Amino acid sequence: MITFKLNGKKVQGEEGQYILQVAEKFGVDIPTLCHHKALEPAGMCRLCTVELFDGRRTRYVTACNYPIWEGMEINTDSEGVHQGRKLIVELLLSRCPEVPLLQEMAQKYGIQEPRFEKENDTCILCGLCVRTCEKMGANAISLTGRGVDMKVDTPFHLQTEACIACGACASVCPTGHITLDKINQQQTLLETEPIPSEYDVGLLGRKPVYVPYAQAVPNTPAIDRSKCIHFKTGGCKICVDFCGVDAIDHSMQDEIIELNVGSIILAPGFEPFDPSKFDTYNYSKHPNVITSMEMERILSASGPTGGHLVRPSDHNEPKKIAWFQCVGSRDLNRCDNSYCSSVCCMYAIKEAVIAKEHAGDDLDCAIFFMDMRTHGKEFERFYDNAREKQGVRFLRSRVHSIDPLHGSDDLSVRYVDESGRLQLETFDMIVLSVGLQTSPETVELAERLGLEMTAGNFCKTDTFDPVATSKEGIYVCGAFQGAKDIPQAVVDASAAAAAAGEILSSARNSETKIPEVIPETNVTNERPRIGVFVCRCGINIAGVVDVPSVAEYAKTLPYVEYTNDNLYSCSQDTQESMSQIIKQKKLNRVVVAACTPKTHEPLFQETLINAGLNKYLFEMANIRNHDSWVHKNNPEYATKKAKDLVRMAVSKVTLMEPLKEAELEVNQTAMVVGGGISGMAAAKSLANQGYETHIIERSPQLGGQALNLYKTATGEEIQPKLSGLVEEVQKNKNIHVHLDTSLAKVEGFVGNFEATLSNNGSKEKLDFGVAVMATGASPLKPDEYHYGDDPRILSSLELDKKFIDQDPDLKKLKTAVFIQCVGSREPHRPYCSRVCCTHSIDNALQLKKLNPDMNIIILYRDIRTYGEREYLYKEARAAGVIFMRFSPDNKPKVVLEDGKVLVNTHDPILGRDVQIETDLLSLATAIIPNRDEQLANFFKVPLNDDGFFVERHAKLGPSEFATDGVFLCGLAHYPKPIDESVAQGRAAASRAITLLAQKTIHTSGMVAETSPAMCSQCGVCVSVCPYSAPFFAEDGPWTGRAQINPVLCKGCGLCVASCRSGAIQLKGFDNDQIFSQIFTLSEAV
Repeated sequence: MITFKLNGKKVQGEEGQYILQVAEKFGVDIPTLCHHKALEPAGMCRLCTVELFDGRRTRYVTACNYPIWEGMEINTDSEGVHQGRKLIVELLLSRCPEVPLLQEMAQKYGIQEPRFEKENDTCILCGLCVRTCEKMGANAISLTGRGVDMKVDTPFHLQTEACIACGACASVCPTGHITLDKINQQQTLLETEPIPSEYDVGLLGRKPVYVPYAQAVPNTPAIDRSKCIHFKTGGCKICVDFCGVDAIDHSMQDEIIELNVGSIILAPGFEPFDPSKFDTYNYSKHPNVITSMEMERILSASGPTGGHLVRPSDHNEPKKIAWFQCVGSRDLNRCDNSYCSSVCCMYAIKEAVIAKEHAGDDLDCAIFFMDMRTHGKEFERFYDNAREKQGVRFLRSRVHSIDPLHGSDDLSVRYVDESGRLQLETFDMIVLSVGLQTSPETVELAERLGLEMTAGNFCKTDTFDPVATSKEGIYVCGAFQGAKDIPQAVVDASAAAAAAGEILSSARNSETKIPEVIPETNVTNERPRIGVFVCRCGINIAGVVDVPSVAEYAKTLPYVEYTNDNLYSCSQDTQESMSQIIKQKKLNRVVVAACTPKTHEPLFQETLINAGLNKYLFEMANIRNHDSWVHKNNPEYATKKAKDLVRMAVSKVTLMEPLKEAELEVNQTAMVVGGGISGMAAAKSLANQGYETHIIERSPQLGGQALNLYKTATGEEIQPKLSGLVEEVQKNKNIHVHLDTSLAKVEGFVGNFEATLSNNGSKEKLDFGVAVMATGASPLKPDEYHYGDDPRILSSLELDKKFIDQDPDLKKLKTAVFIQCVGSREPHRPYCSRVCCTHSIDNALQLKKLNPDMNIIILYRDIRTYGEREYLYKEARAAGVIFMRFSPDNKPKVVLEDGKVLVNTHDPILGRDVQIETDLLSLATAIIPNRDEQLANFFKVPLNDDGFFVERHAKLGPSEFATDGVFLCGLAHYPKPIDESVAQGRAAASRAITLLAQKTIHTSGMVAETSPAMCSQCGVCVSVCPYSAPFFAEDGPWTGRAQINPVLCKGCGLCVASCRSGAIQLKGFDNDQIFSQIFTLSEAV
């Protein structure tokens, strides 16, 4: 090692290193414009000039290419050095006065205007491009000429193929003098274009060495061989020079790895439809016609514009945006995709709402659609809110073409409105809501595996086995099974895991790998060393709160040793970085200022465990839900509040102590409440994996609402399949069926529940570890349309019963009318019942098969035959079924007159009222949940306003509750068809087995504890606790005083608040911690 002085301090460097390299190592900033770590230094710009004292005299050298030697003294901050750099910057600014980088440097050195004559150049002759080109192995450019005539050029100023159009010179140019356009025009005969980023759908470029996106798993760079210069010329290898751990080996070859597995789950996803084939939409020709995927990236904080809504052509903020629905879906003539992609309506509404949030209420958003298909849970409410409160316009029209306006970047659209009038509108941007389709590579994979496919190129499955392919042992989930949204994809994934688990149950734990346990650091009696990590959460937080200032403010708080801010604190790379920082800085407490602890606290606690800290030495400040979201119109106030929340969190975490968790054994028995299709699917999956399961059904038979159904959307008869499922359940030795039984009482906690079963007056105790809620739903009995006044007016299920019974009168019908949305999508019941459109169309086709000459009219608001159910809609139209739309403010009216059933409605196509005499009127009634408040209270699970159970997370936890050990499936969650009910039943079983398979679990450390000496024995805590955790000690020195069972305690704090003696404290929320937050908050007042 070589020792020398750097700004008066002794430092060491390795022999052969240059001054600049050692200075960077010790944090000394030396400016330079011509240096690149992968290139040999040249000292061309002279900005890195430093002062060298060799023991006798002082001289000036360039730090980038001057090697260090023993005993030398370097000064980078002397007056002479500063004056020299100032002069160099002034000279460079006079040569290149319009270069922003030089303007910034001039401002730093106090240069207002250069004293020398200005030129009109942008090249500072640093030579980086020339040296880079040589490194690439091309040598296509060089510094030519002498003195003031020197410039970067090709030999003889000719465009040749010597330039391989790699763009490396442009990437290293510090001033922007070399661009891809200049390379195309002046240097190469080859075509140069950016490498499109797959993640940013081509809106941005990427490098040949790249990480797919910030939260990629694994978060490891990859080399694109088709773009890498080394694989083209044998040169470059700059990445090898940069890599400090020698991880890059260009000689590596692809490997074929053979795995011996017992099952395969296919989740290859989808590809977005490419609308460039639609010439009339001008997608490939006009930059302001974009796809919905591109809009997603534009709206994203990690996208090409940082979440700032601008149009691509001129980066101006748009004032009017239109969305065109069904591009690449429901379109047999132009793209061969006649199915519905299921998700496009909702994502278009979501994008429109977010766009208005980004740009303000003045933004005009219009969605052109055929049928608005918001059939998911809470989707209809979102649609109503967008229309009525957010001001999004919904126009029922399919636009044929988009015309660019001459002389501007705007777009003109002609369309016919609902009244038949031709309209003309101009938009700044148009978003094409593209559909989902299976990629050719996936189709090829399916062919190699010998899998049967549907007409839409999705994997074919059975209604009663919706994740099993035609090949035994191979299962499918996600969009490859059919176009679907995230919640259903997550359900399918869990269901596929359960299906695979059933055939692999005998091998469970035989290949288990035990993760390394990081020993916990003992921080007792240590001075607090707090790390504060502030999250931008894209623009969710950073769009309102000044995140860097919050992070800077946190540095001033007591005991805070480290702060930083990052784009996404929950990303894998940030988690790994956080763990390393905790270790390096010896932090013993952590505050994360981000979003809600409801979803992310466990993730950060796991990070603490990986860093060797007790997971309870942690506090979250919710600066999103509690701040940026509620104060988005007042950024200054939101930033102040964020600082307050961080200060309170720091104050509390300072007083946090490590907490311990108790270990419990899990009862290996499951209970399923409800014996419908979904409940039986869950019970069967649990039993097939070796777990004893009890089905509690309050009716005298299994089957639920499926007992009333005739056929599935794919034409499968339900009753034979249902009978087979019931028989399998009844014969399964691990399943115990309790009919005519209800729950009278439930006590206990996750892993150790105890229920009291009531059956015709008799009581029975049942111990179990997990519970699945499959309580189902019922059809609404309508009080409109004269239902119940005439036998010809019946519900959809009553019509199904006639099909099951093969009623001969159905063949005699001459006219049948179906009315949709009876009781659904109403102000008092604002949700879609999801199955009704498909059900009515299927029944209409069954009637057509019985009597092809029958007149059938379906009165509807929006036809919602999502996915490949769209084929039924198409078939019905081809069979002559008439579809007539009505609006909610002008619903059909039914009249009973002279023994006739008359339906009066308005035909929007004819533009006049019509009267239909019908022999049968079928009402598609709403599905209403079997709301059971007592059951919800037993298990401490919530119900929404409609009476459906509320899942843990709408997207990521659709089959489980926030209450540990309790799971959810079927109609109790939301209306759904049989295949989705079966899938969710299996998904609930899969989630339950993740708990059962552990055999032991740990309780929370944040539980209440008593100080018996202070207890007054009033018994209030015993009476108010919903979990029966407090009890009176029966022996010992504190007999008769209250104590807490930590296993039963859920940390709700009810007993703490009700204790009049102050004898109860909640660990993690004791009085000192709470008061410290209050007193700290008072500083802001």
